[in-house]
Amino acid sequence: MTVRWSLTIDCADPRALARFWAVALGYIERPPPAGFASWEAWFTQHGVPEDEWDDGAYLTDPEGVLPSLSFLKVPEAKAVKNRLHLDVQAGGGREVAWETRWERVVEAVARLTAAGATVLREHELDGRPDHIVMADPEGNEFCVL
Repeated sequence: MTVRWSLTIDCADPRALARFWAVALGYIERPPPAGFASWEAWFTQHGVPEDEWDDGAYLTDPEGVLPSLSFLKVPEAKAVKNRLHLDVQAGGGREVAWETRWERVVEAVARLTAAGATVLREHELDGRPDHIVMADPEGNEFCVL
């Protein structure tokens, strides 16, 4: 049996956070379900009140292989450190030469900072930089390695 799964992130502004993670991961907005020209048409068909249409946003891997992401609006703000976080594996792994890997990490951090992320701290391994902990625009921690 194949189990399909997705990751759901609670947030204050689903569309804005989905835009950030689309940049971070190379994902695209999930198209509306088959048979519907738009999400609005799907919402209308299923009786979702119009004032709830912006309560969620959905991303998918453009190749259709990796898990999808959902962003759901919640009333409370993030209060503590994440118990689960994503690793953006920009460097290619420790089997890649450190100079090449670190250059890729630095480039990804610059791209993600421009998209709204914040650098929280840099971690070292064996006396040189290894990975960077960042926060997305709503403060959710993730690593770039």
